[in-house]
Amino acid sequence: MKRHFHVACAIIEQEGKVLTAQRSATMILPLKWEFPGGKIESGESPEQCLLRELQEELGVSVSISNALSLATHNYPDFTVTLYPFICQLAGGTVTMYEHHALQWIEPQYMKDLDWAAADLPVVSEYMAAATLEIISR
Repeated sequence: MKRHFHVACAIIEQEGKVLTAQRSATMILPLKWEFPGGKIESGESPEQCLLRELQEELGVSVSISNALSLATHNYPDFTVTLYPFICQLAGGTVTMYEHHALQWIEPQYMKDLDWAAADLPVVSEYMAAATLEIISR
């Protein structure tokens, strides 16, 4: 049976842009873009995981504002379910500890990146919500 990972991820917003992270060349799915976050540990809520992972991976704390829809993707060797949250920076300085690259990007350009397949439904939902927000202003 394939492994199934449950992963919390952050869509960190700042000044109209979103923080994206490029996986390192040595990670599974090398050099694909993703939202920062990580695997939910036993006994940990997705929110607790997200706060822990962002401190470990980026050296920041965040405030969580909204959850988006869960997204499950079946890769050939494993399955991932993402628990995405829209967040704002609450402390620390974004520092790259694990990733190959970090980029602040305007939402309309998010589709231009080479995303990990599991992140694509999250990108689409976020972009649709961002478009609606702009239209309603």
